Amino acid sequence: MRKFLFKASLMAAGLATALAATAAHAAAAPPPSEPGDITPQVVGGTLAAKGDYPWLVHLSMGCGGAMYTEQLVLTAAHCLDGTGPDTSIGVIYGVVDRQDPARITRTSTYVHSAPGFTGVTTGKDWALVKLNSPIVGAATLPIATTTAYNNGTFDIMGWGGTSEGGNSVNRYASKAQVPFVDDTACSAQASYPNLVKSDMLCAGYKAGGVDTCQGDSGGPMVRRDANNNWIQVGIVSWGSGCARPDKYGIYTEVSTFAAAIAAAAAELGGGTPPPPGGKVFENANNVNIADAGAAVTSSIAVTGVTGNAPSTLKVDVDIKHTWRGDLVIDLVAPDGTAYRLKNSSSNDSADNVIATYTVNASTEVANGTWKLKVQDVARYDTGYIDSWKLTF
Repeated sequence: MRKFLFKASLMAAGLATALAATAAHAAAAPPPSEPGDITPQVVGGTLAAKGDYPWLVHLSMGCGGAMYTEQLVLTAAHCLDGTGPDTSIGVIYGVVDRQDPARITRTSTYVHSAPGFTGVTTGKDWALVKLNSPIVGAATLPIATTTAYNNGTFDIMGWGGTSEGGNSVNRYASKAQVPFVDDTACSAQASYPNLVKSDMLCAGYKAGGVDTCQGDSGGPMVRRDANNNWIQVGIVSWGSGCARPDKYGIYTEVSTFAAAIAAAAAELGGGTPPPPGGKVFENANNVNIADAGAAVTSSIAVTGVTGNAPSTLKVDVDIKHTWRGDLVIDLVAPDGTAYRLKNSSSNDSADNVIATYTVNASTEVANGTWKLKVQDVARYDTGYIDSWKLTF
């Protein structure tokens, strides 16, 4: 078994025999890598770049996760100690380097583990972590609601071990790709005769060499949909060792639990998840904003959307600025129509504009070039457009 730091409660639940081969993973995690020690984490992977997986989070107990809403993280049940209030979990969002000063941090307030979860080998390995406050404008990851995406090549990522038994918490996240493995081939392997086919997905190479590992638990396994948007199909759960030949990675099949996850999220509160297959377009290129100067723009080309834009067009804005009250922000449609998102305010001296706006753009044709227009109308403070995105 691998990919997580075993909890005493799980061992007591009867997993001791199944986990005996790698009992060393039950020990406390080694310290994080020293600054400057930049090595891949996912076995056989490469370093992830900032922005590759904007919804990815790191949890302080040594697990990963993904933003399900702006206040809920989807992760693995085996990372947690059951359902109930929990203020002990630290969350890092928005970076691949856990020491990046730009990281956004939160703490947990409550966790919800899947009802009936007793251990990774019996399935139902999913959970939600509620944060103490929303990360406004956070990128969120839609989850699959059908098995249509259980095929092809998947992306895996995390801060876990580079090798079986190695560091389980590293400073830098990395990534890799693994192919889908059907249930028949996966359950034929000696380690997985009792694979719960309705609950689990298998992925990896028969020859091994590429895999998630200890410390990657709870992180998402994703692929692109027909519109080239990310969709989550799995949650890192378990496996026999890391990247061994004939030992595939086992992932929670998200589509099996999509309705249960949505129901739990509604009960917890914390926002509405994005629809599966929702079309998201983003520009993450920085644009400097002139101090008390002319307006600047950042463009997004929208394609493949049928008809007009929705009446609830979602505009996520991330602008770094040392006096946000100086800023006037507009969304400009392809036909040149401007929609005011934010007015200037001499009394608003706070830093940055990290916000989500909703625009009734139902009279606008969706396809075309949309622009975020920003003007600094007062002197002395400066900044830049960090990123922005449209969700149709």
